[in-house]
Amino acid sequence: MQNNYISKFSEILLQDIEIVGGKNASLGEMINNLTALGINVPDGFATTSQAYNFFLKSNGLDVHIEKILKDLDISSIKDLERCGKEIRNLILNAEIPKDLEDHIYSAWQELSKGRVLSFAVRSSATAEDLPSASFAGQQETYLNVTGFKNLINAMQKVFASLYTDRAISYRVHQGFSNLDISISVGFQQMVRSDMGASGVMFTLDTESGCEDVIFINASYGLGETIVQGSVNPDEFYVFKKALSQKKLPIIRKNLGDKSEKMIFTKYKEADASVKIVPVAKEEQTQFSLTDDEIIKLSELGLIIEKHYGKPMDIEWGKDGQDGKIYILQARPETVHSKTKTTLSQYVLNEKSKIIITGKSIGQRIGLGATKIIEDPKNMYQINEGDILVADMTDPDWEPVMKKAAAIITNRGGRTCHAAIIARELGIPAIVGTNDATKILKNNKEVTVCCSEGEVGRVYEGLLKFDVVETEISNLPNIPTKLMMNVGNPDRAFTFSRIPNEGVGLARLEFIINKMIGIHPKALLSFSNLDQNLKKQIQNRISGYETPIDFYVKKLSEGIATIAAAFNEKPVIVRMSDFKSNEYANLLGGEIFEPKEENPMLGFRGAGRYISKSFRQCFEMECEAIKRVRNEMGLRNIQIMIPFIRTINEAQLVIELLKQNGLESGKEDLKIIMMSELPSNALLADQFLEFFDGMSIGSNDMTQLTLGLDRDSALVADVFDERDDAVKSMLSMSINACHRKDKYIGICGQGPSDHDDLALWLLEQNIESISLNPDTVIKTWLMLAKINKK
Repeated sequence: MQNNYISKFSEILLQDIEIVGGKNASLGEMINNLTALGINVPDGFATTSQAYNFFLKSNGLDVHIEKILKDLDISSIKDLERCGKEIRNLILNAEIPKDLEDHIYSAWQELSKGRVLSFAVRSSATAEDLPSASFAGQQETYLNVTGFKNLINAMQKVFASLYTDRAISYRVHQGFSNLDISISVGFQQMVRSDMGASGVMFTLDTESGCEDVIFINASYGLGETIVQGSVNPDEFYVFKKALSQKKLPIIRKNLGDKSEKMIFTKYKEADASVKIVPVAKEEQTQFSLTDDEIIKLSELGLIIEKHYGKPMDIEWGKDGQDGKIYILQARPETVHSKTKTTLSQYVLNEKSKIIITGKSIGQRIGLGATKIIEDPKNMYQINEGDILVADMTDPDWEPVMKKAAAIITNRGGRTCHAAIIARELGIPAIVGTNDATKILKNNKEVTVCCSEGEVGRVYEGLLKFDVVETEISNLPNIPTKLMMNVGNPDRAFTFSRIPNEGVGLARLEFIINKMIGIHPKALLSFSNLDQNLKKQIQNRISGYETPIDFYVKKLSEGIATIAAAFNEKPVIVRMSDFKSNEYANLLGGEIFEPKEENPMLGFRGAGRYISKSFRQCFEMECEAIKRVRNEMGLRNIQIMIPFIRTINEAQLVIELLKQNGLESGKEDLKIIMMSELPSNALLADQFLEFFDGMSIGSNDMTQLTLGLDRDSALVADVFDERDDAVKSMLSMSINACHRKDKYIGICGQGPSDHDDLALWLLEQNIESISLNPDTVIKTWLMLAKINKK
């Protein structure tokens, strides 16, 4: 320790948190222990908590502050404003003791060595960055500070920010005494990320708490725009297992708009050293990090996580001059460290008109009246249970955020301030809606739903919903495997927390529809399309090299996300089974799809794959499967072929798969067929000569056995998977698979809707039942109870 007031980062360890706060202690810990492992941390020094206390006592401020806080009514925003302002003014008008100033000058000179260095001046409160609370942005940060006088000025402002209204309120909310908090100030050399990129990295999935992935936000310029929520950044998901095995680990890439960035400007005042500038259009349509940089950054994240022994929240910057990635901060992740073994599932029971959508934060549902607040000065208008609607939030908003039933913002990504605090408070938030403050009306009752996936929806009115609480740590044994039907990659990590034996049905249609949205033939024929359609497609495929590259990679990203979420268990991916009317709804689809009277019985499934007109499209699906299995190393992927009408079709599709490098038994690949036509059940033994097993599609099997259109309301009352004729077909498939010792499961809707059908399947010794995620626990407990009897 250099002296009682100043510590170099190189002299600090994690154990010094009471002296230099969590942020500075962590910087010193990394510099001392991780530099040799390739972690670059910008150097610097810190004032100690003792220095802050010395400053207070020298000016008699400790006594004054105690008196002011003693009479504070924390529930009164006006009283909070008065108290905070009074304390801040005392601190800002006090003098820095000469002894303290001399020590700071010496440290600054020693580090500068005659150079003009730019510093980030940040708080590091002694209760900050603890495992139980993030204290996200509670104190001020000053960037691009040059010159000794400006450093001192910035430090004094950081001291004062210990008593901003939001900081006082937040500490009370988290159970910390305002009188017991001290502060350290870090002076860290800045990297030129204003000329490069920066962002936040979590070594887990921020929504589900899944620790198998790394989640990265990235944007151009300084990282404050991401934290503040003023930009919608790029998002990357990296699979840790593939990363450690040197496989392609990037399982998901989402392009953000990155419309602006923060850069250095000429230093005048502590709060005028940076400015916001627009990002060029061509840069907005590119990812802010290359794949190699994403992988490198993720490797650094793994090193840091291993050293700390827990999931981490990491701020990073890429220097635009030397191209290196620097770690600017690292702290324990604070939300999912409190995850329990109880699973809470929020289920919306009714729907209404969707008013606006954005990125969902958390998986809850909130109801209330909207309060549009365009200026923090009007925060007092928020009452308990209101829906807070704002352009974006910053720490100044925190005194009222805990009153809100939900939060909606125009701007921001998954790691912006609103998102971080919403997770901590356990309330739903929808960020990045673009224009919620314009579209939503004040004092209108709405339902904010974040339980339906990555897209959060604001519905009209107060809708009914249920919260199902289940203890999942010790479910009883049952004599069959319960798998899940998962089509939505956005929910995969959340669904993987539900007890399961893998995914019995992963539908490619959802990925194609939601993540791609373009007909595959429109991408294959891109150069021949009219200019208007080309422009629409070009806007969607930004960030990818070619139209075909976009299709294959987006498809593989969706598949890989589900496979990674369930990475120790089988994931059966059904190749696309769009009908012609459904394909026609994709961008460009009307050009390439036939008009059919009954698409349900028309151009679909295996017959589509082997046709000359669609074969190239199917081959792109095969390419995506190979990319996930071979390049990403997700060998838990099995494939399933739907709607095979004849033995000849079965033979042709198996040959086509082999031509495209997908062969049963090769590299542990299994090829399953859907048993969903009467011909599949009647000739099950012959079909099984080509496949490794069957998965029953009870929806189509029911409609084709009973001769009804399941899309027709006129015959809906006859549709019943429990009909004896349907059960007879199911028995044929089950018994054939048992005879040949091959896989047999069911992935149709039937057992999700009917407990008695699930029980009947159990009695038939079916190997697995794949259910909708929201029915897994219910069916599990029901089967366990009956089996026990």
